[in-house]
Amino acid sequence: MQKGLRLNDGHITYLALLAKKDGTRRGCLSKKSSDNTKWHSKWFALLQNMLFYFENDSSSRPSGLYLLEGCVCDRAPSPKPSLSAKECLEKQYYFTVTFNHDNQKALELRTEDVKDCDEWVAAIIQASYRNLATEHETLMQKYLHLLQIVETEKTVAKQLRQQIEDGEIEIERLKSEIAGLLKDNEKIQSNPEVPPSEDDTEIKKIKKVQSFLRGWICRRKWKTIIQDYIRSPHAESMRKRNQVVFSMLEAEAEYVQQLHILVNNFLRPLRMAASSKKPPITHDDVSSIFLNSETIMFLHQIFYQGLKARIASWPTLVLADLFDILLPMLNIYQEFVRNHQYSLQILAHCKQNRDFDKLLKQYEAKPDCEERTLETFLTYPMFQIPRYILTLHELLAHTPHEHVERNSLDYAKSKLEELSRIMHDEVSETENIRKNLAIERMIVEGCEVLLDTSQTFVRQGSLIQVPMSEKGKITRGRLGSLSLKKEGERQCFLFSKHLIICTRGSGGKLHITKNGVVSLIDCTLMEEPEGTDDESKGERSGQDTEHLDFKVMVEPKDVQPYTIILVASSRQEKTAWTSDISQCIDNIRCNGLMMNAFEENSKVSVPQMIKSDTSLYCDDVDIRFSKMMNSCKVLQIRYASVERLLERLTDLRFLSIDFLNTFLHSYRVFTSADVVLDKLITIYKKPISAIPARSLELFFASSQSNKLLYGEPPTSPRVSRKFSSPPPLSITKTSSPNRRRKLSLNIPIITGGKALDLAALSCSPNGYASMHSTMSPFSKTTLDINKLYVTSTVAKFSLFSFNNGMVVSSCRELDNNRSALSAASAFAIATAVGCHFGPGFPTDQRNGDKEFVIRRAATNRVLNVLRHWVSKHSQDFELNTELKMRVIGFLEEVMHDPELLTQERKAAANIIRTLTQEDPGDNQVTLEEITQMDCKTEPFESHSALEIAEQLTLLDHLVFKVIPYEEFFGQGWMKNDKNERTPYIMKTTKHFNDISNRIATEILQCDDVNLRVGVIEKWVAVADICRCLHNYNAMLEITSSLNRSSVFRLKKTWLKVSKQTKTVIDKLQKLVSSEGRFKNLREALKNCDPPCVPYLGMYLTDLAFIEEGTPNYTEDNLVNFSKMRMISHIIREIRQFQQTAYKIDYQPKVAKYLLDSSSALDEESLYDASLRIEPKTSS
Repeated sequence: MQKGLRLNDGHITYLALLAKKDGTRRGCLSKKSSDNTKWHSKWFALLQNMLFYFENDSSSRPSGLYLLEGCVCDRAPSPKPSLSAKECLEKQYYFTVTFNHDNQKALELRTEDVKDCDEWVAAIIQASYRNLATEHETLMQKYLHLLQIVETEKTVAKQLRQQIEDGEIEIERLKSEIAGLLKDNEKIQSNPEVPPSEDDTEIKKIKKVQSFLRGWICRRKWKTIIQDYIRSPHAESMRKRNQVVFSMLEAEAEYVQQLHILVNNFLRPLRMAASSKKPPITHDDVSSIFLNSETIMFLHQIFYQGLKARIASWPTLVLADLFDILLPMLNIYQEFVRNHQYSLQILAHCKQNRDFDKLLKQYEAKPDCEERTLETFLTYPMFQIPRYILTLHELLAHTPHEHVERNSLDYAKSKLEELSRIMHDEVSETENIRKNLAIERMIVEGCEVLLDTSQTFVRQGSLIQVPMSEKGKITRGRLGSLSLKKEGERQCFLFSKHLIICTRGSGGKLHITKNGVVSLIDCTLMEEPEGTDDESKGERSGQDTEHLDFKVMVEPKDVQPYTIILVASSRQEKTAWTSDISQCIDNIRCNGLMMNAFEENSKVSVPQMIKSDTSLYCDDVDIRFSKMMNSCKVLQIRYASVERLLERLTDLRFLSIDFLNTFLHSYRVFTSADVVLDKLITIYKKPISAIPARSLELFFASSQSNKLLYGEPPTSPRVSRKFSSPPPLSITKTSSPNRRRKLSLNIPIITGGKALDLAALSCSPNGYASMHSTMSPFSKTTLDINKLYVTSTVAKFSLFSFNNGMVVSSCRELDNNRSALSAASAFAIATAVGCHFGPGFPTDQRNGDKEFVIRRAATNRVLNVLRHWVSKHSQDFELNTELKMRVIGFLEEVMHDPELLTQERKAAANIIRTLTQEDPGDNQVTLEEITQMDCKTEPFESHSALEIAEQLTLLDHLVFKVIPYEEFFGQGWMKNDKNERTPYIMKTTKHFNDISNRIATEILQCDDVNLRVGVIEKWVAVADICRCLHNYNAMLEITSSLNRSSVFRLKKTWLKVSKQTKTVIDKLQKLVSSEGRFKNLREALKNCDPPCVPYLGMYLTDLAFIEEGTPNYTEDNLVNFSKMRMISHIIREIRQFQQTAYKIDYQPKVAKYLLDSSSALDEESLYDASLRIEPKTSS
């Protein structure tokens, strides 16, 4: 009997040297002796699953070998040192290798370094192949299980075959018996003396055979019935219903995970932070931000567990009782929805604390958040109810009417839709806050003014900023050269209170320029350029020079005044910017005069003026309000009658720019231009009868009301109240008129051709001019009483000078150029004249002056609205000549008013000039001119990818920019008469399809595979250049043509396309993918600077969602103004991209090639050409 095992010594030595040279792991380790008393230092080398050890690293022969296959290696705790031990165990790390053999002792090793120890343990674990053994064992078990199943199936099949054979034998036997019985029956009939007992026995046998045959026929018929049902529409509907439920389970799991992140990554850590010694946030703010979030998470965890239990009992899916559990808890959702806008306001307010902002960024940087912000997680519950509604729609579509769950599902859907209507409005109302926070996150340095939730976003776009020269002026030639330079390009964001000027860095991030945060409170807008007389003459003689620049003069309190010069790309864009800036400045100053609300802008509070008129915030039968405030700190209108909307348009106390934009965009839906113009004319001609009583009460309130609006008069003229508006009067010793337009509170006043001396009206008996009540609320500096001293005979320092019956303030110059009366002007008059007459003035004189103030305020409002209407909605008058002539006739009538102020007369003349002069446009070629040009078409090969990309971008923008915004209302592009209702949208769609056909035709016209590959790669290069040009429409034109079935099926062609080109295609398709409501495309549009050509289909999808989800009128026949506001926001973004033109030179040959559709093939011809190039292969 063999007692030992022979090994090849040479082979072992060779493997040891190989391990020593190329082993997985090598190094010196301490090995415990066999008697467990001493440690010996050995040199170990690991090769595959063999562990060799040597006496030292220079030994050529191994001292021993361990086979590691199947072993277990793990760290071991350090043993307690004995008192006599001299070794220091604190720096030594132990691990053991346990073998699966019965008689094999465990190997104990130690190292000096913890990293070395961990690496040895990992290497030995990998060398043990234990994972492979475990997987092998698992697979073997599965294999044995499958073998058992196969054997069982074979046994069952054998038994079934045996039963069938037995049945056939039994049938044959029974047939023979039947034949014998029939013969016996004939004998019985011929011989009636046969005993009856034998007859009964035969009859029983016959019945038995009949029963067997009936059973066999029934089973076959039942099998046929089941097979027919499986193929029936009802079974198909049930399968789809089950699939909807399975999808619902996946979506619910994802939603529960989102809520889990919201609670565990944000809510609970912030609660702990609020309990710290220096809390960055209070417990009240945490509760306000995360109201009911934890409860909603628990609710959906229960709902998810119930849904999983229903899936476990498949195919019997009963879901109605689950929704019955969910419906009573909807009030929790309703509270969350109503609090959503307030929670975002509180969050924005808390982010002004740097400690909180830093802590929040740490939470958002966690891997679970996947770069999503807290605002995103707070918005997820707002979209869950619509998701349930869509799921219920699909369930009901595949649920028969007689189904037991039909009524319960209908009821659940109706309840959820009722809540969804509320949520739809709330989500739209918070869009402005989310927009501001998104822009604030894009700015690298941050921008605290955007955390003010009363800020309303107005517009954004690219302008050229021109630096001022040393003398403060710049020549027109220098201006023209700078307008094309990249370094002067700025990304500008206009809000209701601030203008923010940034530069765009790499990665789409924004950087605020020097003096880039401009407070509009301190601004004066100058629309016309300033230059020398020689320059002006030269410009007037040259017709090709356009005045595209405008100035914003900033006079802050604590800093030296400075001027910002901005240049637009076209006259239309300049008009839009100056109109919006002017309106914002007017709103601020009007609000500053009328209410004391500029302190604590971030607080969610209602100004005192609003509280004094409940019709501005309390719901009534003909008006409903939301919780969101507009730029004037007045609650936004959700639903209202046409009369109330027109009343708000002509309310003299305020005019929010966001309300004005929404009204002028959408008034055609619920009224007509003639009605709006009639209302403005009525306000002008009969201001007192047309103004609501509530406005008159606030215009001329009692002395107590004046205290409420303006505050107590200061006890000393030096104690002036701080206010955010510029001073209506400032004092200088010289006056020199020039050509600048200044929107200020200083107006010359004329009353019936006679000068009205405000200084004289305000003089007190002691000879001091009592100006504190009118000036101090609006002045930014302390007034010196000595400068206001007026004697009874000669004014030592006159505040006003007289010029041809006109009072001219010595601090402001008259405007000889384009001018408009600011909204704040009339209120300055109202403050100075209407509310501060001395006791010696008769009552009738005071009443006459009040009427004069109302007429001035009404004239100002009418001119303000008309200017905005004419400058930003000129197409209303281009398409309606009768309306244009009515406006011109009305303005000419206004100009003949003898009491009209000079600035009002100039404003009216300015509007008439805008209406009558022809818009020079941007000198860009039109699409009609291109199509009419006679030019020879050159083939695709003769044009470079850059030329094609530039001309395609130019053509796409020409088609896109002429779409009038009226076509975006009413989903006209989806109606039967879409070509008549939305001709320009249909032209854009046709242009998109023609270009896509042109590209596919160009690819399929090449018979040679290498030529086709070259054409594909060239078009991909065109698409990538279009990406750099921000032409996302062309990217979709090209990618959609590549995804057509006729092109996509060309397998041999795509195999030869380079890997780099395929990578570019994947990147482009990911950018313009419709996944997540074009999530990536929206992000790109947000980060890009105009000019840009967006994909129009994305906006049409948004508009269709709004139109289908909300009606134009409520059940009470009120206008859904919240819906109009949502549509207006989308139109504003579209018009922003329409107004900025590309500076691309027109190339006739390339453009003609792109527009030539004569050689383009239709869809059927394209597929035939594809089959001809690469025929189908039989599989």
